Amino acid sequence: MRAQFVLQEIWIGLRRNLTMTVSLVITVAIAMALLGTGLLVKLQVDSSKSYWHDRIEVSVFLCNKTSTNPSCNKTDATDQQKAEIKRDLEGSPVVAQVTYESKEQAFERFKETFSSNPGLLQGTKVGDIPDSFRVRLSDPERVDEITKLLANRAGVDQVVNEKEILDRFFKILNGLQWAAIMIAAIQVIAAVLLVANTVRLSAFNRRRETGIMRLVGASNLYIQLPFILEGAIAGLIGGLFAAILLVGSKIVLIDQLQESLEFTSRLSWTSVTGVIVFSICVGVLLCAVASFLSLRRYLRI
Repeated sequence: MRAQFVLQEIWIGLRRNLTMTVSLVITVAIAMALLGTGLLVKLQVDSSKSYWHDRIEVSVFLCNKTSTNPSCNKTDATDQQKAEIKRDLEGSPVVAQVTYESKEQAFERFKETFSSNPGLLQGTKVGDIPDSFRVRLSDPERVDEITKLLANRAGVDQVVNEKEILDRFFKILNGLQWAAIMIAAIQVIAAVLLVANTVRLSAFNRRRETGIMRLVGASNLYIQLPFILEGAIAGLIGGLFAAILLVGSKIVLIDQLQESLEFTSRLSWTSVTGVIVFSICVGVLLCAVASFLSLRRYLRI
């Protein structure tokens, strides 16, 4: 009988304040979707960082006839210079592996990478991309030692550190992540205020019923329970809508990012499911706690 009464009161409260309930559901859905999107971006960044940490390479481009480095004198690096560079690289304690890539191999890799851009391929020919050494480091954080080792070295055109490029990219993603979380925080504040107003209005509309319940000896928890569950149900519905939006974020934002920037690892659906469950739980808990505090603070039932 008590459970039936509580459910009946919940239905009455949701029906009487339908407009505010819908507004609350939408606000919670947007807030949890933004929060979840921020978490998804963070997981993508962390996953990509972990994936690339041991795969970061330093590209040592050698002098050729098209080099802009004045020390190259528009000439190709000699076999002796290449042998000395390779020997010094292999002798460095921070180098795990050294791979030589000829001009022909570099051109083939270029064609594979930019196969979708025929205009760029037509303007590039064998020899435009210099031969190089691909250096895999045992500790990517010590890349400066390689730069110092090859500074002003005869036969070296330039040294390109992939870590610097990736750090700039991850910095952009981190900014996107924090922007989503900050907007979500603003939406959470709006949701809390909406919960407070919805609960206060619902309690005011049912002040006669709650007064009678107090007269017959009903406990505060029993009186408050329908209002708290109203907020929790609204939060649950909002969380479910947020789950749909998060699935869309995974497909439209995260997966498209992975496809357009081929050097990021793919975020698993297991991680997405974990974020969805977390977002739904936060939405329910947020609304339930806000309802409870609103009743104690404003209505003093």
